[in-house]
Amino acid sequence: MNGILYVGKHTLTYNVQKHEHTTWELIYCTEGNGVFSFADGPLAYSAGDVVIIPPSLPHTNNSETGFTNIHVNLADTTLTTKKPVLIHDDSNEFLLHAFTAAFYHFNSTSPYRSALLSAYGNLLACYMMAYQQTPSHSRVVEEIENHIIHHYPDCQYELDTYLRSFPFSYDYLRKLFKKELGVTPHKYLMDLRLQAAADRLSSIPDDNNITEISRLCGFKEPLYFSRMFKKKYGVAPSFYFEESQKQTSPTNSEDVKVMLD
Repeated sequence: MNGILYVGKHTLTYNVQKHEHTTWELIYCTEGNGVFSFADGPLAYSAGDVVIIPPSLPHTNNSETGFTNIHVNLADTTLTTKKPVLIHDDSNEFLLHAFTAAFYHFNSTSPYRSALLSAYGNLLACYMMAYQQTPSHSRVVEEIENHIIHHYPDCQYELDTYLRSFPFSYDYLRKLFKKELGVTPHKYLMDLRLQAAADRLSSIPDDNNITEISRLCGFKEPLYFSRMFKKKYGVAPSFYFEESQKQTSPTNSEDVKVMLD
């Protein structure tokens, strides 16, 4: 499933003549821009874009300024779109990393080459489906979200300091973030930390340490953590932990359960 048949690169190129493939083609533009032409019309792209082309669709690729790309051919894929699709990489460049790794392993002589290509084929197909279904956000909101995700475990993390580093007003960023994601940046950070704590409480062994968990999830003060946790989940962290242990124990399957997120 999602087998990688070929991975190649275009160095600086201006025109690719009309052709088609019997397999799916995924094309990541690494530099420049251009336009794909299909029977149904043109599809413009630029650096950081991926074009998904289903099998047996004749197309050309032209650019006035030139482009470079990495292109992958997949067979027996889980992709279902019947028309060409354009998706955008995010500021983490996860798609670029996946395409780059696929190119490297396709051309490597590693004894694990086949297993790695199988893994990257499935990863690329999953990325293509996920990114098609993910609503797009403005670049600045995407950057703020990514920054919070990367730094939420740090109890010294100062979100306000980060937000004020942008060349936009603090209130504007707060309102824009809430408009696009439904919550303010601070609420997003708090929810992320509390969810991480809940996940740890419901999965760690009996030698649980509530204070240590609160620190690992970005809370400086254990009492503040306990107060916010109870506000969100309705119970204290210690009780949440005890009930989660009962739910995972086969001898307590009929016990009354706390609703765990």
